[in-house]
Amino acid sequence: MSTYDKAQINDLIRNRRSAYPAQYSSEPVADEIINEMLENANWAPTHRLTEPWRFVVFKGEGLKKLAEFQSELYKELAQKSGNFNEATYDKLAAKPQMASHVIAIGMVRDPKESVPEVEEVASVAMAVQNMYLTAEANGIGCYWGSGGVTYKEEAKAFFGLGPNDKLLGFLYVGNLKTDKKPAGRRNPIEEKVKWVEA
Repeated sequence: MSTYDKAQINDLIRNRRSAYPAQYSSEPVADEIINEMLENANWAPTHRLTEPWRFVVFKGEGLKKLAEFQSELYKELAQKSGNFNEATYDKLAAKPQMASHVIAIGMVRDPKESVPEVEEVASVAMAVQNMYLTAEANGIGCYWGSGGVTYKEEAKAFFGLGPNDKLLGFLYVGNLKTDKKPAGRRNPIEEKVKWVEA
């Protein structure tokens, strides 16, 4: 028999929302909450216990390092390909510093390749969902962004990732300026499920 409050769990899952850096206050999130998010991430499902998730947490001056790295890498790559945009550069230089913490999300590939790569990516996504729910339970905002340098091979080493690994984006975290959240929107589950009973 379950000892959990199912109504609270359902509310937590259904009321989780992404909250963006422009919605964050200047008050930093306590490291204890970040550690709780990371510990809960560590309990995500993982086929063959490969535990592929890897995280790099940026805060304080570390946010400036991240901002400088990603904006300068963007500039270098964009100038080589002839499509540099000053506004994109400025955004990459500013955005991390709008958050209390930024958590780089990595997937380290099992050297034995004992499970398909897509299962490793799925495990990391479930770890991130655990962080999302923990943030929601603590009344703080976060969102998973995959822009900027996320899928650039040249970015991997900065985050301690190797050639067979993947950088899957960044979780921006911050205290919210307001408790007001947008209403969620989902189409009915019945449109997405087929039951086979015979």
